[in-house]
Parts: sequence; structure tokens; C-alpha cells
Amino acid sequence: MNGPLPLLNTPLQSVPAVEQAAPEETGTSGRLLEEAHQAALRQYPRMRSMLVFRSGRLIFERYYDGSHAGTLHDLRSATKSFVGLLIGIALGRGELAGLDLRLTEGLAAHVPQRPSPELEQLTLRHLLSMTSGFRWITGKKLGEPLVRQMQRSRRWAAYALGLPVDPEQIGKFQYRSSDSHLLSVLLSEATGMNAFAYAQEHLFGPLDIRHLAWHSCPEGHTMGHIGLYLTARDFGKIGLCLLGGGMFGGRTVLPGTWLNEALAAQTAGYPAYGDYGYQFWCGRICGKPFTLAHGHGGQQLWLLPDQEAAVVFTADSAVNRWKSPRPLLERYILPALQEGTRT
Repeated sequence: MNGPLPLLNTPLQSVPAVEQAAPEETGTSGRLLEEAHQAALRQYPRMRSMLVFRSGRLIFERYYDGSHAGTLHDLRSATKSFVGLLIGIALGRGELAGLDLRLTEGLAAHVPQRPSPELEQLTLRHLLSMTSGFRWITGKKLGEPLVRQMQRSRRWAAYALGLPVDPEQIGKFQYRSSDSHLLSVLLSEATGMNAFAYAQEHLFGPLDIRHLAWHSCPEGHTMGHIGLYLTARDFGKIGLCLLGGGMFGGRTVLPGTWLNEALAAQTAGYPAYGDYGYQFWCGRICGKPFTLAHGHGGQQLWLLPDQEAAVVFTADSAVNRWKSPRPLLERYILPALQEGTRT
């Protein structure tokens, strides 16, 4: 994997402060949140952090196995959601023509000599919603054996664009990391900046996110499917911006109209995860709407708009077998958000 290894920790005194409150100040049960923490200690040995934000404030924060507020966490496929947000920014700035931009136009420099004839039909919209129809293999827990083939190739974008396209699968959802990497490359071609540099200027900078890392591919493009490292607090800060309709600190960071599309179902997904928007999962949990950025190992950012809440989980990413922290949300955190009484 190219690119420098990330600095995994920063001194705590250099971690930007966030506005905090006691759970009860926001109408949340601190007792149930503490029970979630105790359950994580017993049942989730790979857990690294659990944070709950509500009404714009951090109300619960726990770290595990030596992690702390300055630790960078490997977000794995939650990286995809950030690439989707960057595409929205570029569309809002007029740097991308629109969702119907053809891949053969936006990625012309990377199209192989003899691509699938159906490649001409594919657009930016297909990549965002993972409905491109490129032939792919997706396992039960979103495992993707072809990712390794792409990452062993010298030209990742050409590899992805050279995959056969099944015309009957165009418009149908299949979880496909190559689609997300192509989004990063397309952003670079449109803006002249790799996704990491673009994010630092237009997303991370406005959110005062300074301590991070993001790997690149051999061609120098930022990896679009994995590779982003953030602190748990900054992962949650993204959630606050999304819950605020793209506003943060009194300024517009993300186009609100874009978020209305990106965070809503654009295609049927998988029952175990939800439907799919533009690089985000979405659906209902315990009868309440959610949006989810999800990564292997249990890297998750849950947005719960009805509760004005964002929940962050991070965990050891270098695992083959792992448990989703979703049960902690269902059994403890959602009830905590509903049980407390505002003071």
C-alpha cells in the first residue's frame, strides 16, 4: 500500500476541544449509556471507542484497549461515505457537470483499449449508488475477493473500468469497492486535486479536522474505498455536520440539497445493512430512521435524525471475524435517547 503510514496518536493536549454536556442535559439516560459501556467491555474485546453526540454536543465518550481521544482509527469502508460527500461538494461548486456525467467522459484517461461495450451507458450516478453492473463478487459480510486483484494492479482505475459490465445488472445494487475508488479518481480528474487535498480544503478544513491520514494508490490518487484515518471525535464531527443539513460553525460546508439525496435510499440494498443512498446505508432501526457510514471490523457512524444524535463506534480493523456493534445501539443507546427527561 503506497503512502506514508499514519501517525496513530497525537498528544491529548493538541486534540481540539469539543462542546460537551452531561447526558441528562440533553434528555438522555446516562445510566443506559453506562450499561452500553459495560456491555462493550464484556462482549466486544476489539472495541476501540464509543461516542454519543446529541443536540450538537458530545454527551458520552469511552475508549478501550489503550485508545484515547488522539488515536487515529482506520475507518475502512466508512471511507466511501466521505468520498460521496466530496462528490457532493464538487457538484455544488460546479466542478462536476452532474449525476448523468458519463464515465467514458469523466474518466477518459483511464478507459482501457477494449472495454465492455456497456461502459458507455454508465454514469456518475451509477457509481454513487453502486448500481454500475460491473462484474464483481460480494460475500456475506461484504467481503470482496476482487479488491485484492485491483490493489495488486498498477492502474487501479483501468482495472475497474476494464471489468465486464453485465447489462442486466445495470441499475441494480451490488456492494462494489471499485465503484468507490473510481469516484475518487473522477474527482481528481475534474478538480486537478486528489481527494485528500480536496477534502482538506473543502471538508476537513472547515470542520477543523487537522489530525488525519489517507492512503493513496500507486497512481497517486487517494484511495476511494478504504484508507482514511480519523479520530473518533472527528468521525462524530462529520455526523454533526450531516445532522445540521451541511452546516457547521455557522457556515455551509456541504450542500443541503445534495445531502437530501445522498442520505436517502436510492436503491434497495441488503437486509442486514439497509438500503443504499450515495455511499451511505440507510433504513430504520427499532422503528427509527437511520443513516450509516460502515466499515469492516465495526467502524460505524450512525445518524439518528429523530433523536438529533450521532453515534460513533471504532474497533480493531485488522480482523477476519468480528461482531457488529449494532446490538449495543438497539439494546442500550436508542433506549437511552428515548428514556431520559430534559432538564
